[in-house]
Amino acid sequence: MHSRVIAELVVHLGRIASREALVEGLTPAQWAGVRYFARANRFSRTPSAFAAFHGTTRGTASQTIKSLETQAYLTRVRSQADGRSARLDLTDKARTILARDPLEALVRAADALPPGARGHFGNGLRRMLGQVATERGKPPFGTCGSCEHLEGDGRSREGQPRYACGFAREPLLVKELDHLCVNFVAGKPMTAAGAVTAPR
Repeated sequence: MHSRVIAELVVHLGRIASREALVEGLTPAQWAGVRYFARANRFSRTPSAFAAFHGTTRGTASQTIKSLETQAYLTRVRSQADGRSARLDLTDKARTILARDPLEALVRAADALPPGARGHFGNGLRRMLGQVATERGKPPFGTCGSCEHLEGDGRSREGQPRYACGFAREPLLVKELDHLCVNFVAGKPMTAAGAVTAPR
């Protein structure tokens, strides 16, 4: 398939998914915010990281965040180490409506792909996204499980976390390894058993 056709299909798919009218009283921009804060790790649930992920201004991102806070979909948690900074967390109300996310149509379409095709498609999209982000000077968001900063091999040792973030110098829970991070650097895909392996 021609490269331009692939690019046009990706754009068209994104447009179809984002042109939904109000669902659960949320606009497409607000849904994007709910999805982001549902997947971002605790280091990336900030207005600036949200703005960077969506390639928008901090002012636009702040408006979306403020509207989600007003509707009780987001709550601010002040940092214990630094009272000036805060983390944005989803509320139970937001987690409840995620089951009715209009993006679920795309999730079902992805589920319908054969497992092998799904893996190749996902890897291809990640590579495309990484290249475009680099060309545009945007941070290449990714998950902790395949990040160069990931430390640990999943084994329990006395006094040591199973995993840790070398950038933030903080321990990581296993459930956090699949979360998005603004500090992501591609480098260490994990095996199915959870051990970190060098990229091929």
